[in-house]
Amino acid sequence: MKDTMNCFAVSITALAAAAAIATATPALAGGENFDAITPGALPLGWACSVTGGGSPIWKVEADPSASSKPNVLKQSGKGTFPWCADKLVSITDGSVEVKFKPISGSEDQAGGVVWRFKDGDNYYVARANALENNVSLYHTQKGRRITIKYVDVPVTGKQWHVLRVDFVGKAIKVSLDGKQYIALDDDHISGPGAVGVWTKADSVTAFDDFTYSGN
Repeated sequence: MKDTMNCFAVSITALAAAAAIATATPALAGGENFDAITPGALPLGWACSVTGGGSPIWKVEADPSASSKPNVLKQSGKGTFPWCADKLVSITDGSVEVKFKPISGSEDQAGGVVWRFKDGDNYYVARANALENNVSLYHTQKGRRITIKYVDVPVTGKQWHVLRVDFVGKAIKVSLDGKQYIALDDDHISGPGAVGVWTKADSVTAFDDFTYSGN
């Protein structure tokens, strides 16, 4: 009976410790479908700019094809690597997902997500490109984008796709439309950072149903 009571006490202690850890480090989860945002504006806490140079144009617009109607976030300008990030979010490990539609672009038709975003010159980015038909993973440091991996994947233009990244410690997994294409370890960027979306060059791209989770 004594041994049973000891096991019970240990179990209660373990559960209490787990609960304390969960309370100390609560998981974050949220997102933005842009539908409550006035067209022409940006969601609260979001900041948009470009890595490199150029004149990106980020704004919420009405789009009848939106995955969740009526609005999307659209990039219609030009820049080396335009980005738009939710600066109110800070995640070390977790996931980020977005629906995107590559609309046009003669140089690129790219849609991507960023995470562990420290500033406009330091972050991870995964993207899909309808002109190149591939999915790729990069780390950007001191404004320089460095390729980690490319995978050839059909990416249809003018159609909605789902891009997702899961990241825990060094492990990174990149999926497009529910299929995983990249899974590897990389430790170039660690610690917490913001999350957001990304394009390249003259890509005109719409984004919808942006979600994230993590801690």
